[in-house]
Amino acid sequence: MTQQAAFGMEDILAILPHRPPFLFVDRVVKLVADREIFAERLIRDDEPFFAGHFPQKHIMPGVLVIDALAQTSGLLWGLSKRVIGAAPATEPQIFFLASANIKFTNPSFPGETLELHSRCETSFGTLFSYSVEACVGRKTVAKAPWPLP
Repeated sequence: MTQQAAFGMEDILAILPHRPPFLFVDRVVKLVADREIFAERLIRDDEPFFAGHFPQKHIMPGVLVIDALAQTSGLLWGLSKRVIGAAPATEPQIFFLASANIKFTNPSFPGETLELHSRCETSFGTLFSYSVEACVGRKTVAKAPWPLP
C-alpha cells in the first residue's frame, strides 16, 4: 500500500500522546473523516522489542500490532475532529482501549510495511467501536470485524 502520506509524523504527534519507542504509526495515507483511516508502520529490524522477541527470528509481537491498530483508531477520531473543524486540542489526547477481540492469522517481520485500517462502526457518547485490520500486502496479520463474534 505504501503511498504518499496524507498526514505525517507532525500531525500524528499532535493527536496521539504516544512517543517512540511506543509509537507504532509512521504515516496516515488516507482519511475519510469520522468513517475510516488507512495508516502505515514500517517494521524496522532495530526495534527495541526484537532483542527478546525473538532473537533468532524477529516477529512483531501481537500486542504491539493491537496497539498500532488502537493508535490508528485514535488517529481516526483525532484527525477527523481537526478536518471537520471541531476545536483542536492544544496537546495530544489520551485514548483508552477498552476491549479487543482480535484474531491473528500471520506474523509480521522486519522490513515489512504494516498496513493499518480502522473503520468507525458505532459510537455512544465518548465510547467508540471500530473494525480494524492489519495487513502486509495481501496477507492479513490481524483482524477484528464488527460485530464482534
